[in-house]
Amino acid sequence: MPDSLGPRASVPVTKPRLERLWWLLLAAIWALASGADRLWLRLDQRLPSWDQADYLNSAVDHGRALGLLAGGGWPGWDGLLDLSPKIPPLASLVNGSVMALSGDLPDQAMGVQIAWHGLLLFVVALWGRQLLGRGFGLLCAALVALAPALAAQRVDFTLDLPLTACSMLALWRLGLWQAPAPRGGRWHQALAAAVALAAALLVKQSALLVLALPALWAAGRGLQQSGRRAQVPVAVAIVLALLLPWLHHNWITTLGGTNRAVVESARAEGDPSSLSLASLLWYGRLWPGQLGPVILLPGLAAGLGSAWRHLRQLPAWLRRPGRHLPPGWPWLIGCCLSGWLCTTLSPNKDARYIAPVLPLLLMLLARGWWQIGLAVQRRCGRRCAAALLGAGLLAGGAATAQVRGADQQRQPGAPVPDLAARLRQEVGSTPTTVVMLPSSPELNEHTLTTYGRLGGGRIVARRLGKRRQDHALVLERSDWLVLATGDQGSRRAEIRELSQRVRRDGRFERVASWPWSEGRRVELWRRRSGQASRFDADFIALAGGMARGPEGLARVFGRIGNEHLLDGHFLYQQRVRSWAEARLQRDPRDAQALWSLALLATLQNRPAQAVALYDRLGQRDPTNPWPRAYGAVVRLADWNPTGAQRTLAEAPASVRNEPVNRALGDLSAVLSGRLNRAGALGRSLPPAIEAVKGQLGTR
Repeated sequence: MPDSLGPRASVPVTKPRLERLWWLLLAAIWALASGADRLWLRLDQRLPSWDQADYLNSAVDHGRALGLLAGGGWPGWDGLLDLSPKIPPLASLVNGSVMALSGDLPDQAMGVQIAWHGLLLFVVALWGRQLLGRGFGLLCAALVALAPALAAQRVDFTLDLPLTACSMLALWRLGLWQAPAPRGGRWHQALAAAVALAAALLVKQSALLVLALPALWAAGRGLQQSGRRAQVPVAVAIVLALLLPWLHHNWITTLGGTNRAVVESARAEGDPSSLSLASLLWYGRLWPGQLGPVILLPGLAAGLGSAWRHLRQLPAWLRRPGRHLPPGWPWLIGCCLSGWLCTTLSPNKDARYIAPVLPLLLMLLARGWWQIGLAVQRRCGRRCAAALLGAGLLAGGAATAQVRGADQQRQPGAPVPDLAARLRQEVGSTPTTVVMLPSSPELNEHTLTTYGRLGGGRIVARRLGKRRQDHALVLERSDWLVLATGDQGSRRAEIRELSQRVRRDGRFERVASWPWSEGRRVELWRRRSGQASRFDADFIALAGGMARGPEGLARVFGRIGNEHLLDGHFLYQQRVRSWAEARLQRDPRDAQALWSLALLATLQNRPAQAVALYDRLGQRDPTNPWPRAYGAVVRLADWNPTGAQRTLAEAPASVRNEPVNRALGDLSAVLSGRLNRAGALGRSLPPAIEAVKGQLGTR
């Protein structure tokens, strides 16, 4: 990857008035784009879809945790980290904070997109200014504001715009640091690049696709230079210090969520193999629509023309681009190519995943526009060149406006706001979970949760019933349900069957209904009298069953997921905790209470509490191997293999030699650095697997 970025000295010093004018023009680009976005949102009547509503809910969670939005309060550091089990929390923290000022309605919450877009324009304009001067920086910002794909991001409440803005910031700051001395290689540049890299990764872990190769290149070059050798490990330490608290707390759910979002989703959607020709061409074929032909064609034509004029120099340029390109351009081109390559190699293909690469492409296309402008200026004068450039920008804006206008939904969609308002009227501020049976882009559990929590509301919706074996549990444990007539969405047969069972079940009654689309209706149902049966006693029994090992643990995980959907506020946990603590007050060795608290601590991701309780259970029943096994597993998950090895080594021989515990002991030793135990692990692992299969009856 190239290693130079243009020195600031190449930008001529201008009068303060021209400097103020430059900032005013940049602000005008931002203001015009923001005004167009607000107009689009006012005309568009759609409700947030699955992902958009999910991100809105996450922002509300974090805003409430910070005490900025009604309905919450500071849950402690661990409680804050609980709110982002799969995706890092930075964007939700920022979004929730801004929503405290803008409001928590979906259109109001879009105000935070204005801030993210401002950051993106700021970075692109300053980066372009360092490459070719102030005018080029403004041109880069204008093209970024006009690109159809980026314009769509600004009115779509996902993480794509924050990810794009923070990734561009990280690449820009990293490029400043890796530039040749004396402009690059300074301590403050290294620290700023490290913070920017961590910020991008704390928005979404997929930032690695555009940052990994440039960061590795810059770090490798830095380690080769004596003046920067100390800066690299310090910068790495800063990145890790900012990332590790979240990653340490949520690494298991993060790995599971990433696998589902990337690998399983790609398989389900039939995306092409990463190394196939279809995969390599996947994003390139989208660029005319994403960038717009008015932006793409002039820049591309100018680039091809320049290549044709310098055809003889192309082989030398391709061999050593860093020596044949102006300062800064090799870095920009290298970042663009590496980002495109890594995104292409990712298994899951979606148009929005290439978003962080688009501003880099637009800066390269802006170079073509600039080249055309210079050619016209030499032949026809500056005014003619400025007029042509202005006409091109107006044409690009008109084309993008036409595309965005065609994407508007002018009629209201599903009656989710009315449904949520009626629920609020019925339940007030009581924590309430609603089982949502239909599922469509505008009528789903995430969207109902968004509207159910407006203004401090405590209504959450969950989806359950896609499997017939869950229907009895839904009927037994639900207080509120949302049904629909006609087409229910995904898995229609199972959901329609459950809807019919609810309607025939005398324990439920219809409260209200609203017209939907295609002649369908949305219906709100509730239990006629009393309250659904509680999970508390079953949870206590399931926790006690863990004393039998994998068999009991399998029953826990076979049940707990559905129960958490039926009790979206986890109200049972506080009731079980109060019951268990009262029992321990009377008898500190009460087995049911200890197992219940241990399982609660495990589910709540509180490793210190969990291992203390498993240790107490091990002391209470020293011949039972499973408390020690659970404690070792929790310690391993908490990145404490030494503690896991110690707790197993201190167990009685009969417990220590149980096949699962023997394998856990060898694994803990290897992870603690005792690599000489790798052979023992290879011998002990197969018997442990067979022992677990035997308990589960899956041999």
